[in-house]
Amino acid sequence: MNDKNTQDLETLAKNCQALISSKQTLLISTASINSQPDISYAPFVQDQAGAFYIYVSELASHTANLLQNPRASILFIRSETESQNLFARERVVMTCDVIEIPRTNQIYPVQLDALRAKFGDTVSLLQSLPDFHLFALRPIRGRYVVGFGRAFNIDVNTGSLSHLQK
Repeated sequence: MNDKNTQDLETLAKNCQALISSKQTLLISTASINSQPDISYAPFVQDQAGAFYIYVSELASHTANLLQNPRASILFIRSETESQNLFARERVVMTCDVIEIPRTNQIYPVQLDALRAKFGDTVSLLQSLPDFHLFALRPIRGRYVVGFGRAFNIDVNTGSLSHLQK
């Protein structure tokens, strides 16, 4: 690969991360134990290793799904008003393994503090409710789409991109 292609991919990788960083919520797709699909959203924080943390209620169907079937797809997408063509909106889609973080785990208060710092006192109120669960969504693969014919695989360990191959 020549230097220009490498620079282009590096710029696109930065744009990919910027799209994720510009969002406060993620769209989450889950499936029940009997494969019934569900889609929702959740506020999130991201750690240095790239995991996304969400704090969700048992009243939400995606929570039961995550507890029974610990896989999810998450989506970050450019808003419609910022997109030139609605058929080719910039987006990041990641497939994630999901791990419930027990309240006794040392990561639990760290991530709750991060959520509180980002979203305020609502997190303290939610923390007092017994039906909320903290989940780590750990990406195992990802795709970044910038427009028509411009799709890239994301190396979830490095954040680097490679051209999507058919």
